[in-house]
Amino acid sequence: MTIERFVAQSLGQWRSMRSGHSLAFQQFEDVLSEINIESINKNHRDIQGLLESSNAAHANTSNVVAPFKMQWSAESDWEPDDPSQVSSGSCLIIPLQKDDSSGTLLRSVGYAESEPAESTYHFLDDGTFLLTTHYEQSIAEERIWFASENVRCRSSVLKTSGGSGILQTSFASEVRRISA
Repeated sequence: MTIERFVAQSLGQWRSMRSGHSLAFQQFEDVLSEINIESINKNHRDIQGLLESSNAAHANTSNVVAPFKMQWSAESDWEPDDPSQVSSGSCLIIPLQKDDSSGTLLRSVGYAESEPAESTYHFLDDGTFLLTTHYEQSIAEERIWFASENVRCRSSVLKTSGGSGILQTSFASEVRRISA
């Protein structure tokens, strides 16, 4: 698997069902989401801004591969006052390829903390995408793999910043919306 192929397989509209377990709060969460993933041109003005603000030493347009934008809206049962309250957002994601199976991912908004994030990624032999992000307060480890062309799975483990304790785990199954 390469980052170009992974992004190409991920493009489109997805319906996601995620279950999470917060060990810190001893609670379960069910989240239903609509996710849209679209490719963007590597010369897009927002890409240059994210590259310039990055700490990545190799962050330049020459090694940008398959940048994309992800938008989501989600309903969670953790909203005690209004379970139908929707959280939504978007994120610009820029893969910086190191070699065919690894590199760095720059995100305008992180997965675990709402701040720009820099992650390392690599692919396992079976095509599973592994992503590790060190935040100020935590470490997120994510895995994404395709069960078929239109079904993908995602799991995550959120650890303490020292990596000694697990704060949260989640699993999501995502199905691509097919237009007739």
